[in-house]
Amino acid sequence: MKKAPLKKLTVHLTLLFLVFLGNISSAQEKTIKEITIIDYLHELENSFSVKFSFIDADLVGLQIPKSNTDDLESSLKHILRNTPLEIQKLSERYYSIILKNKLSICGTVLDNFEDNAISGATIRVLDGKKSTISDNTGTFYLEDVPRNSVIQISHLGFKPFLTKAEYLISSTPCATITLALSYQELEEVVVYKFLTDGLAKFSDGSIQMNTSEFGILPGLIEPDILQTAQSLPGIKSVDETVSDINIRGGTNDQNLILWDGIKMYQSGHFFGLISAFNPYLTDKITIIKNGTSSIYGDGVSGVMDMRTKNSIETSFFGGAGINLISGDIFGQVPLAENLAIQFSGRRSLTDFLQTPTYNTFSEKAFQDSEVNTDNDFFFYDFTGKLLYDISPDHKIRLSLIHINNDLDNITTNTNDNEATESSLDQINISFGGSLESEWTDNFYTQANLYYTQYRLTAFSITENASRQLYQNNLVKESSAKFNTIYKIAPTLQWTNGYQFTETGIENITRINQPFFESSIKGVIRSQSLYSEFRLETEDKNFFAQFGGRLNYIANINTFEQVLVEPRLSISYEFAPYFKLEALGEFKSQYTNQIIDLEQNFLGLEKRRWTLADGNVLPIVQSKQGSFGINYDENRLYIGVEGFYKKVTGINVYTQGFQNQNQFNGEIGQYLIKGVEFLINKKTNDYSAWFSYAYNDNNYTFETITPPNFPNNLELKHSFTLAGNYNYNNFKLGIGFNYRSGRPFTEPSTNNPVNTSVVPNEINYNTPNSSSLPEYFRADASATYDFNISSSIKGSVGASILNFTNRKNILNTYYRLNETNEIETVQRVSLGVTPNASFRVNF
Repeated sequence: MKKAPLKKLTVHLTLLFLVFLGNISSAQEKTIKEITIIDYLHELENSFSVKFSFIDADLVGLQIPKSNTDDLESSLKHILRNTPLEIQKLSERYYSIILKNKLSICGTVLDNFEDNAISGATIRVLDGKKSTISDNTGTFYLEDVPRNSVIQISHLGFKPFLTKAEYLISSTPCATITLALSYQELEEVVVYKFLTDGLAKFSDGSIQMNTSEFGILPGLIEPDILQTAQSLPGIKSVDETVSDINIRGGTNDQNLILWDGIKMYQSGHFFGLISAFNPYLTDKITIIKNGTSSIYGDGVSGVMDMRTKNSIETSFFGGAGINLISGDIFGQVPLAENLAIQFSGRRSLTDFLQTPTYNTFSEKAFQDSEVNTDNDFFFYDFTGKLLYDISPDHKIRLSLIHINNDLDNITTNTNDNEATESSLDQINISFGGSLESEWTDNFYTQANLYYTQYRLTAFSITENASRQLYQNNLVKESSAKFNTIYKIAPTLQWTNGYQFTETGIENITRINQPFFESSIKGVIRSQSLYSEFRLETEDKNFFAQFGGRLNYIANINTFEQVLVEPRLSISYEFAPYFKLEALGEFKSQYTNQIIDLEQNFLGLEKRRWTLADGNVLPIVQSKQGSFGINYDENRLYIGVEGFYKKVTGINVYTQGFQNQNQFNGEIGQYLIKGVEFLINKKTNDYSAWFSYAYNDNNYTFETITPPNFPNNLELKHSFTLAGNYNYNNFKLGIGFNYRSGRPFTEPSTNNPVNTSVVPNEINYNTPNSSSLPEYFRADASATYDFNISSSIKGSVGASILNFTNRKNILNTYYRLNETNEIETVQRVSLGVTPNASFRVNF
């Protein structure tokens, strides 16, 4: 009885011992399963009396599975199968071993969350043309891959993964690559095709233009950024220029225009008739009329935020084109897998080739000025950008833009036959940089710096130098901005930041006879803290963005002020295809443009940038709210929006009065109440739209009689009917624009001239009590795309602005001549303006 337990114990111990020995054997097998390739070659040398020559550095770190083959040929094949080596037989005994220049690679792509296979991942050789995708098990294979190449593995929703090809040498099993999820916040598109391809409306109320997908608009054969903005309801230019865009009845200086995060003080060429920004490297343009994000300061009327292409392409791309005004070229050149440069340049043909387009533009730009049509005028612009990816999570961008308009003119006085030589230079040069960092899947930072300088200089001198006039308007601004983005939850994002800006502006006027000199300089420093929450439900039915800015603004000579600016944007889909929108904002700005009709630049540029001083020019502040409803069933969009906008702290100097209130310097406000309506029917082949805007826009100046009267920029009613049609590679656009005439002030009919004062003055009626005739313009354009070769695409286009040749009166004002008689001066619109273009893209 006592022996049985002992026997059983002996059996158990024996079994445990055998298991222990098995584990030891297994561990030994694992430890000797792979050996270094150098040791393996030495074993073969000893076993088969052969010699291998190789470079030690090429083989260091390489391992190979242990093989028990008994013959040399099988051993050599074993090396070829399991290493990136080539073997060359020199003689019966001697062999040479080198690294292969081309490799076979393979891998299995998984997510790093649950190790699920990722099918459809793109695997690309960055310095070559090879690529493939992973199969349904996440596995991929590529042959003949250069040894030193870098492999990029990417998939929508995951962060890109970079590795060297030699790390993915084909073996069994293939190497495993795990991709991290990317939680990049994407804005919901409410309208996928808004008026034309490349225009989209977002949940926060902003409108975005994507120039790479841009379609065609009436009168445009190329995607002029600022001209395109005027196709949107509520955005017009009362004088047909891109440098005087009025957003919901505001003046142009009340718009914040940004290029790669840099504030721009010049936006046009040819004195406002052409946009100064190259559209082919501008990736997207965001236009905001209300509900502005708290990351933006300045611009009480609206924001136009332009961003150039921001990603590094592995191959060169670019293009060039010419039209009847200018020629341009652009491109991006990759210097390395993580380094590239962008460039663009444009130069006018106007100083050596006078086309019908140039002649019509000249008549419009130089009317009612001191400039002869026979003048020497040209413009150019160029941009540059350096893109450097320190790593996939940290990116540096450096941007530069230079804009120049140059005019030289000679006039001869018929009385004394004396010639006067005049010049006008308008120059903007700006540069900036940014560092974008993604520290975790949920935390991002952005740091921006920029410096911008704008200078407008006019100089005139008579033939004998008896009269000399010098005028200069100089703006210098530098800014630093840092903001953080934290994703609290998949549906909630929190943004915080700080911005410091220093703006200096100088105005100089100097006359030799009679001697007069004026030099006004000022500097304002502003500091802003901002915070904002962004919420969007998982079902995309509700969106809310709310936050604000705290601004400290100080003019180093006169004042300091603290302003709080709340911001709000809400949209709610209360039924299928129906959304409600509510937007609101408080904003402020301390830069303005004085419109000086007496001391202007050759009668062309009457606007001078200046700073708020807290007295004559206070800080301009705005309050705006709007409410709208829209229906979007993808093929049909109908939207209506009502808004209320109040802007305080304006001075008559900034409003362009040409009546009895021109020089008084009163401070007041304007109030706009309006409605905007748009209906847009679209298919894959065409898009047609009708828009209407109503504005009730009135000034209030308590010291003027009467204190309330229509705004100089009031357009009571505005209509647009337009459409475009695509057939294969042919695109056609046609449109009609109608609007009420803007207000102006006529002289009194009973006593038009006041002769009791010296010099005599015009007696006017009540301010803005008359209206110009209504405005009507019809435009058309067409383009055709074709392939020149497999890699070069061509495009030709033609357009006609105002093809009915209607002479629209844009402005009317009055002045006294030398005999004290009243002269009527009228500025008229462009006449029939043809244009044509040819472009290539590669």
